[in-house]
Amino acid sequence: MTGKNHKDLDLKFPHEWESSTVQNDEKTNNDKKLIELPPKDNATNLDLRKNDKQTYGSNVSISKEIDFSVNKLEKIKAEVSKTVIGQEKVVNDMLVCLMCEGSALLEGVPGIAKTLIMKSLASAIGCNSKRIQFTADLLPTDITGFMAYSREKGFFVVKGPIFANFVLADEINRAPPKVQSALIEVMQEKQVTIGRQTFKVDRPFVIFATENPLENKGVFKLPEAQVDRFLYKIIVEYPTKDEEEKIMDTNITLKNFDDFKIKPVATPKDILKMQEIVKKIFVHEKVKKYIIDIITSTRPSKENTLEIVNKYVEWGASPRASINIYLAARANALLAGRSFVIPQDVKDVAYNVLRHRVLLNYQGQIDNMKSENIITEVLNKIKVP
Repeated sequence: MTGKNHKDLDLKFPHEWESSTVQNDEKTNNDKKLIELPPKDNATNLDLRKNDKQTYGSNVSISKEIDFSVNKLEKIKAEVSKTVIGQEKVVNDMLVCLMCEGSALLEGVPGIAKTLIMKSLASAIGCNSKRIQFTADLLPTDITGFMAYSREKGFFVVKGPIFANFVLADEINRAPPKVQSALIEVMQEKQVTIGRQTFKVDRPFVIFATENPLENKGVFKLPEAQVDRFLYKIIVEYPTKDEEEKIMDTNITLKNFDDFKIKPVATPKDILKMQEIVKKIFVHEKVKKYIIDIITSTRPSKENTLEIVNKYVEWGASPRASINIYLAARANALLAGRSFVIPQDVKDVAYNVLRHRVLLNYQGQIDNMKSENIITEVLNKIKVP
């Protein structure tokens, strides 16, 4: 489709397929391209209209931007793969967060490349990165910065490590809530207040915070107000046997990071451009309604017919979850090289968006339920458009 004018595309509807396809086969000299739209009962159906501006055909106008984004994203992933073996899904999820300019909470055992992935991503994009090790004695000013005074300069601002494109908040649950809450303003407003002055952070800006799920001593539960501001909660799994064998051969612990020669194949401006392209990805009204049906079904109420939700859920997902699925599904479509969202995009991002927003009640904790169980049941029950 790249390079083709949308007027040259012969859009056909399902009832026209059989006859039009035969005609197209017979006209060997016809240079018109047949685009087959999915049938109405297909999960990917967008029920597009030929003359409507918001159709698949109208999205041809951003086809070059789509190609640009896919090309850059593939190069970024290729550079990251020099140091990171496996974890392709985690890398894709982090790229989605970057294109949405949203932060992510990464949960996984120590030693599975959470820090390495972020550092590799930053290097491949030519961004600066900072790592903050959260501890019990950490202060908010250790993160944001503080006002200082000297006889020569008078009062002046010392900016903290939060002023970077990529910020890794390592083991964020080791710091008390007041320190964790210091991140709320910068995550939501992309700015930091130090004393009486407010400073904008450099863009693109993203925080990747890690949690250690193994320990329950010396750790603090994250405030719900902060957790809800994370676009994603990503579960980082163990590598496969084959991947772990390659990891042993690569053995980054015995090499310097610079030895892998990760080169910047994109720029911060490229990421900002992709963030704007994401906003142009078309979302059909039926897909929007599908998102709303999923979100409202996570909330216990008399109107909710899902027994598992009413029995085990204390609080369902907030409207911020609707916004985040809507945005992340667009980024997921762009990552796949599409100019429109299909229901599968919604399913692909649903777990990462909802797992930290669907809160279980006491009964759910007793019965060892997980938020993923609730999400799976909701996705299975909600009719796909």
